[in-house]
Amino acid sequence: MIIDTLENSGKYSSVHPLFKKAFDFLNTIDLKNIEVGKYEIGEGLNYVVVEKEGMTAEESIAKFECHNKNIDIQLCISGKEKLGWKPRATCKFMKGDYNPEKDVQFYQDAPDMYFELTDNQFAIFFPEDVHAPMIADSVIRKLIVKVRL
Repeated sequence: MIIDTLENSGKYSSVHPLFKKAFDFLNTIDLKNIEVGKYEIGEGLNYVVVEKEGMTAEESIAKFECHNKNIDIQLCISGKEKLGWKPRATCKFMKGDYNPEKDVQFYQDAPDMYFELTDNQFAIFFPEDVHAPMIADSVIRKLIVKVRL
């Protein structure tokens, strides 16, 4: 997992072949006015813009998730989002089977730690990062880039 600000995103271009394109995109769009919805950036990259009321930690942990085929770049556009995290290697309780269509595996474990993101801060979740997003008591506006492995 990586946590940083959009201002420093250039440091991560070499981590994955598609990161440069993803961060160039994030640094050139009008984040405040982008419409809620699902979009494509290009081959191997798509994104979703979400604006909704946050949930309790318990509600988010009920969908404690990770992905096999994608890396998530989760960018907080506005609001204050709390996220839970735990290494997949230490998770012991899978919740159902892996869903290949949605590229998601849920776990019943509890996060090892929590952290917060606010305006123009992001977290990168690799397949080994189980995460519980959208914890807040107010509206969160965020953009999630899916980077295909």
